[in-house]
Amino acid sequence: MAKFGFERLDVWQNAIALTVKLYKITETFPKEEVYNLTSQIRGAAISVSSNIAEGNYRDSANDKARFITIAYGSVMEIYNQMIVANKLGYTSEDDLSVIRNDILLMAK
Repeated sequence: MAKFGFERLDVWQNAIALTVKLYKITETFPKEEVYNLTSQIRGAAISVSSNIAEGNYRDSANDKARFITIAYGSVMEIYNQMIVANKLGYTSEDDLSVIRNDILLMAK
């Protein structure tokens, strides 16, 4: 099956892998967080790959850059939320470190 252009991008593939990790991590969050922190983290995670995919098909360089900037903002949102989750005892230091390293990998 042929791939869309964004599917060949390492950054998009890394964003998908990050999303899967975050979904698995947030499965262990307390049930009272399902409409709060869990939803925020998952929404931001999906936003990253979605903005990369959408930006890849924009015509102008300015539009493409804007969508990449939005994706990067969502990545920072995720990291901030994971710090909060860690401080609340919902995640381990190892989880936080893995997510941070994945984010650094995407920024390269």
